[in-house]
Amino acid sequence: MQKSVISIITLFAIIFSCQKPEPKEKIETINLTIQEANRLAKMPLHCLQVEYPNKLNQTLASEDYLKGPKELHPAFYGCFDWHSSVHGHWMLVSLLRQFPDLENKEEIKEILLENISYQNILAEVNYFFQPQNSSYERTYGWAWVLKLAEELYLWDDPVAKQLEKNLQPLTDLMVKKYLDFLPKLNYPIRVGEHSNIAFGMSLAFDYAETVNEKNLSEMIRQRAKDWFLNDENCPLDWEPSGYDFLSPCFQELDIMRKVLEKEAFDKWVTKFMPGLKNKDFQLAPGEVSDRTDGKLVHLDGLNFSRAWCIYGLSRAYPSQYGHLDVIANEHINYSLPSIVDDNYEGTHWLGSFAVYALQQGAK
Repeated sequence: MQKSVISIITLFAIIFSCQKPEPKEKIETINLTIQEANRLAKMPLHCLQVEYPNKLNQTLASEDYLKGPKELHPAFYGCFDWHSSVHGHWMLVSLLRQFPDLENKEEIKEILLENISYQNILAEVNYFFQPQNSSYERTYGWAWVLKLAEELYLWDDPVAKQLEKNLQPLTDLMVKKYLDFLPKLNYPIRVGEHSNIAFGMSLAFDYAETVNEKNLSEMIRQRAKDWFLNDENCPLDWEPSGYDFLSPCFQELDIMRKVLEKEAFDKWVTKFMPGLKNKDFQLAPGEVSDRTDGKLVHLDGLNFSRAWCIYGLSRAYPSQYGHLDVIANEHINYSLPSIVDDNYEGTHWLGSFAVYALQQGAK
């Protein structure tokens, strides 16, 4: 009798263990409305001309180069660090292009014209020619400069044309830096922070395709294939690392989606992340334990960057990957309500990531 009871219990355990997990409740995509745009725009608007606190990430050739942030970077001295300032400018330009009646639009335009003046941009260019600084912001900051340039190119407004002209010397320098650097990089940089090469190439590729910068497009296309074409079984279960704001797996997928033709991409992604086509694929958002910690809050950025990569995939291939939208939506819903707070550790940069993710979800 006891053996029979044990056998029945074992049978039920086997049956229930084989059942598929319950499907996730569908979470709707959050639309980037003008109300949400106004809320998020306050984040960079309140820091683009705030000099301190500031993280310069500077290599000093001598004491002669000890100067304040605004003197070193008259265009991009605010929002704690150079790259956050750059993508803060991108965010406001992008929102103005999408929402011409944005609150504080005149104030925003004044700040953009004041910061991105021709003389200020020349000073930014000259910084890269100081001793020890040729690799400054490689390639994360470079990528955001080109994303800003792309946005100005697309914005049909007299202010945009003036800003685009003013920014051009720095834009040209960033293109040249990519063309010089990518051939020398023997191995890809697969990390979850700034130097991730797939992320840097992805934004740069967008710019190159938009403005028809063919040399840069072809360089990125070739290097992405060199580094990633033979990759298989990306270890997504290793993610996230504690400080990630980029997903090494999804950033690689994102650039390969852009550079490969449909048939080649389908063959590649089936080997690279074979589980994505499963309707029951699951991926939990990164959990933030302390938003006052500048490193731990990176995981909010990870949630947004994962979301924009997933949206890019599902918009390009809806029949195969549309089911992944629920995961992207869940990532955004986890982080979006919490990023507009009093913690400068996150507010100086997370708005840009949120806006970019929401824009990709709407396409």
